[in-house]
Amino acid sequence: MEYLELIAPCHFGLEAVLKREIIDLGYETKEVSDGRVTFLGDYEAICYANIFLRSAERILLSVGSFHAETFEELFQGTLAIPWEKYIPKDGKFWVTKAASVKSKLFSPSDIQSIMKKAMVERMKSHYGISWFEETGAEFPVRVFLKNDEVTVGIDTTGVSLHKRGYRKLTAKAPIAENLAASLIMLTPWKKDRILVDPFCGSGTIPIEAALMAAGIAPGMNREFTAEGWKHLIPAKSWYDCVQDANDRMDKTITKDDVDIQGYDLDPEMTKIARENARLAGVDHLIHFQTRDVADLSHPKKYGFIITNPPYGERLEEKKALPALYRTIGERFRALDSWSMYLITSYENAEADLGRKADKNRKIYNGMMKTYFLQYMGPKPPKRES
Repeated sequence: MEYLELIAPCHFGLEAVLKREIIDLGYETKEVSDGRVTFLGDYEAICYANIFLRSAERILLSVGSFHAETFEELFQGTLAIPWEKYIPKDGKFWVTKAASVKSKLFSPSDIQSIMKKAMVERMKSHYGISWFEETGAEFPVRVFLKNDEVTVGIDTTGVSLHKRGYRKLTAKAPIAENLAASLIMLTPWKKDRILVDPFCGSGTIPIEAALMAAGIAPGMNREFTAEGWKHLIPAKSWYDCVQDANDRMDKTITKDDVDIQGYDLDPEMTKIARENARLAGVDHLIHFQTRDVADLSHPKKYGFIITNPPYGERLEEKKALPALYRTIGERFRALDSWSMYLITSYENAEADLGRKADKNRKIYNGMMKTYFLQYMGPKPPKRES
């Protein structure tokens, strides 16, 4: 069996979550670095990683790495990669993204142009043709330079993995689906515990929780670029993987088995959240309602608040933040034995919530530094068997 090196990028600060997911899928991790996990697997692993991983951004097939401080070194390093092993004669290939950190080569457009030329030269000599029609399957290449070390991968995913396909309608500042799933996985929440998101917006956190509760793989209802790579991955591998995902679903789960709730002050958002949940196939597992956080209450103990409240990015919203966060803190204290997990970029959040977090994890939401404030309540007593 041929082992491939696969790279899974993720949000900065969530590498440990992604590593655990990859190990749970049965693959060996090779390296964990800022915003990415490299692991080993066969071509079938491309199917499984794309369909099952909740926290990854995409899956790249690593095809080469080398040192380059000049464009000539970049050209020669790219030329040395065996592109013909992956890209057929009619393949459509281009460098879709170049990122550079602390490297002498930093112009994305120049990096992309030079690498494309080197790829063409390599393929010309292998296939014995001077012109590529590029009418076949797509092979988008992504390159990352850090400290003059170049890592080259072919994107197997296409549209980012956070786009599950269910969120047709969004809120003003929606949380990405893979970030929402990662936050839930950073908590001890399980499907037999209550979960409330009092700022649910378009419903992403409750929907991701419901997908987990029902064992629904996040990528089973969408397409991937590598599905067109039939010379590398037989169509049967994708069918088998989707069938496996289907077999792992809990089709008997009902609202009686879970207590997942989403509130929003805006009735239009509540409507949008319900529609997104329907598209995700989990609307029967979530109770959405139009409700102010000031009215947050629950008769049961040991529940979870997992939420993405307003950050106050706009000036007029910033003025309202102290009062809003004081209200969140008051309602949380009124909930007996509950835990709260809250992501925010608001620097004064802990002070206004009225309590220092038990844990404060730094996570980058895109380029924005956020804090995942974790307030751990007591564990419920063990049930007698």
